[in-house]
Formats: sequence, structure tokens, C-alpha cells
Amino acid sequence: MQTKHKIILHCDVNNFFASCECALNPSLKDLPVAVTGEKSKRNGIVLAKNNLAKSFGVKTGDIIYQAKQKCPDLVCVRPHHDIYEKYSKRIRKIYEEYTDKVEPFGIDECWLDITDTAKFFGTPLEIANILRKRIKEEIGVTISVGISFTKTFAKLGSDMKKPDAVTEIPFSKYKNMVYPLPLGSIIGIGRKLEPKLNKLNIFTLGDLANCDKNLLKTKFGVIGEQLHDKLNGINDDEVAFANDSAQAKSIGNGTTTLVDVKNMQEMKTVVMFLCDEIATRLRKKCVVGSTFQISLRKNDLTWITKSHTIENSTNNSFDIFNTAINLIEKMWDKKTQIRSVRISVSNLCNENSINQLTLFEQKNTQKEKLDKAIDKIRDKYGYMSIKPLITQNKELLNSDALRLDDTDIDE
Repeated sequence: MQTKHKIILHCDVNNFFASCECALNPSLKDLPVAVTGEKSKRNGIVLAKNNLAKSFGVKTGDIIYQAKQKCPDLVCVRPHHDIYEKYSKRIRKIYEEYTDKVEPFGIDECWLDITDTAKFFGTPLEIANILRKRIKEEIGVTISVGISFTKTFAKLGSDMKKPDAVTEIPFSKYKNMVYPLPLGSIIGIGRKLEPKLNKLNIFTLGDLANCDKNLLKTKFGVIGEQLHDKLNGINDDEVAFANDSAQAKSIGNGTTTLVDVKNMQEMKTVVMFLCDEIATRLRKKCVVGSTFQISLRKNDLTWITKSHTIENSTNNSFDIFNTAINLIEKMWDKKTQIRSVRISVSNLCNENSINQLTLFEQKNTQKEKLDKAIDKIRDKYGYMSIKPLITQNKELLNSDALRLDDTDIDE
């Protein structure tokens, strides 16, 4: 009996931020466009660019003046994250017309499992082209689509041909198409892992797929084992349902401060600023988290990172703040000035599932009441309508710093 393979699509919006800006303002469509931070606020880098800007050599991460040297006519626009989120939701609604298994990967990418629903709409290739056409006509942006039998290969397919294209990696051809590619072609193999694999004479995806699995497990633990399986087309993750509240693996944010952080009082201002926003997002998703990761970027542009898991999951801003500050006390020597701070909360679960309190623990209803009151005010008057007093330092922070740094990098 022939094995029935899954049909997975990976849909990636091309140059998402820049494409949204061009859709909002059609006069930009034939111009080189970059979405950038603001130079005066020390986050003046290219966050995204359109294909025309890319053709001049403009890259994500370029400082604005560098990008302008490459492309003197470059049009720089400020980001509008609320609008990008609206575009993202509209696009996902279209995907959900074809399957109830739609799993976001960042704001601009989604996996779709159409194994059980393809028969209603056509062949996988026909469905991919229908989605391309609809997104272009109804939303005003383009997507690249990968089609395969696993999430890993579908994602690879969408990366292979851009923009506005479809690439299919079928089971019968995946080794010929995938194995000659370099290691960095798939998610999971980053700049740190690649040189370690090279030392084992592993330079291509085929080398990794054909390597002894036990050796990879010994050298790299579960990551090596998982990569081996994925490249052999087995044990790939399921696509989550569109309404699965556990989709988000972590919620976090970061900011680059207007001036370097020099002492603990300034650090507390920044941390409270971030923790309050993270807690609000956790509560909106009705989830709590127990694992915290703090990353500090020093003024020499190197990073230090530390994580910690607490016993009781939370979505309260002061709980998150206290945990973050305790971590920072252990990892920061206070002599080195800090340029950027990032905080994330993971190990998430539904807040209603947390009800196992011991005899000596009482649920803090005062905290809950305060959180609900704050959320209610923000829902009515906007997020910035009520903020912790400690965060009111305009010499250190700008009000849109959160949104400027919480981005997914466009390729």
C-alpha cells in the first residue's frame, strides 16, 4: 500500500513591511523604498526594503546613510506596525478559507496543511497559484509559496524562488532538489552551528542527511538528531490549527535606548517599559509563561544572554519585571554601558490551566483586578493612555521604541 504524504504549503509575503507601505501608497510602487527606524533615535537602520531597493544592494540592517550611498533616490518611510498586523490578519483569513490548519511563522509567513482539503479546490499547484492571485488582487502584496510533504521542505521551497513564485519539492524529487544545497538553506542551521558541522566534513544538506545519526546526536544532542530526521523527510512537526492559542512559543520585545544605560535605576526604567507591554500581550492571548530570557547588547555591540524558569507561570507585569531584574543583577557588571535590551517569555500555556495552588499560596486577586482595570482602560483609550510612572523618562526611551525593535527581518 502506497504511503499517503501530506500536502504542506508555506506562504511567505515578499518584502512584507515595504510591500504594505507600497500597497498603502501606490505612488511608491515604482520607487526604491525602505522601511527604516529613525536616525535621531539610534534605530536608524533598514528594517525592510522592496525589490527595487534590493537591486541597488540595499540590505536589511544597513544604516540609513549606507543605504543612501548605495541608492541615492531611496525613499525611507517610518514603520506602521499596527497596519502590518491588519494586513497579516487579512491574509490569514484568506488562507483559512482553504484549511483550518494555518500556522503563523512570524507576521508574514504561514504554513498551511491542505492534505484533507485540497480535493475541494484543485491540485496543490493550482491552490498555490489561486492564493498568489488572490493575495495580489485583494491585498495588494505578493507571496512566494513552497509546496512539499513536510514543513521543513515547504519552507525551503518558498525561499528558493522569489518574488511572486511557486516552488514544489515533491517526495519523489526531494533528494535531488534539496541535498546539493548549502547548510544554511534551512531553518535550524545558523552561523554558530554551520562551522561545527564543517569540521565533520558536512557542507551540504545531503552531507548532513547521510551522516551517521548517532554521531550527530553525540555531537549536537537532540538538535542534530532532529535535523537528520527532517532532512530525511521524517518526524517533521505538525501544522497547528488556526485557532490554537498555544501557537506562539514565546512573546517578547526589545528596544534600543536613546542613550546608553549606565546604572540600575535606568535599567529598571527600560525593563519595566518592556515588561508592561509583554504582560499586556500575554493577557490578550490568555496565556501565562514561566521561562524568561534576557539579552543585553553592550555598547561594543556584543550580546550577553541569560534565561531562568520560575515555578509559577505568570502574565503580570510586576512578576515579569522582578524576575527580569533579578536575572540582570546576576549577568550585568554595571561597569559596561548597555545599548539595547530584549526580554522574552516562553514555556506558554493557557492561563485557565494554572489552578494548582498549594495550601500556602493564595491567588493574588488584587494583581488580577489591577491588570484587568489597566487592560480595560487601554482597550478604550489606547495602549499609551496608562503607563507605569517609572517608564516616564523621555531622555532614555521613545514611545515607539517597542514597535521599532520588535520586528521579523525580511530577506
